[in-house]
Amino acid sequence: MGAISGVLTYVAFTALFFYILYFVVRAAVRDGVRAARQGQGGPTSP
Repeated sequence: MGAISGVLTYVAFTALFFYILYFVVRAAVRDGVRAARQGQGGPTSP
């Protein structure tokens, strides 16, 4: 029974890690797209 509990704990923490990672990557992509769109119409820097 202890081995199953350990595996389930590992799976739960791994799922939580990837769930958080998903939102971090999603926010980074959103900010990158926003910065790219903002840079298209603005003045160019030397």
